[in-house]
Amino acid sequence: MVVAIMGLAAAAVVLAVPDPSPPVGDEAERFAARLVRAREEALLTNRAVVVEATAEGYAFSSFDGVEWSPLTDGPFSEEHWAEETRVRPENQPADQALLVVFDPTGVADAASLTLSRGSRTVTVAVDAAGEVRVK
Repeated sequence: MVVAIMGLAAAAVVLAVPDPSPPVGDEAERFAARLVRAREEALLTNRAVVVEATAEGYAFSSFDGVEWSPLTDGPFSEEHWAEETRVRPENQPADQALLVVFDPTGVADAASLTLSRGSRTVTVAVDAAGEVRVK
């Protein structure tokens, strides 16, 4: 009887432990929020800001008129995708980095990135006006 109760308790604990990686939708929302922040940075500093997304993660850089410099403060630290997250840029080879460049007016070339994990797929899109959407 004691063994059965301990087995039930152990099963309850295992089922209650959350998955260590966030859902792919949460990861897409976080990426989208950081894209919005990159656009705001371009508008506020009057400098172009680029977001480079690869299969491993994404990073931010800004253009000071002469060269691109990495942004590392606050929300601009380099980020890695959660384990098992697959990333596919739309309309370009999968092994090529997706570059989203926000010019000083906040405008960007249209781009989208699909994140997937398991059977769940979410797309983050930036339109030509620089607006970011999660689909």
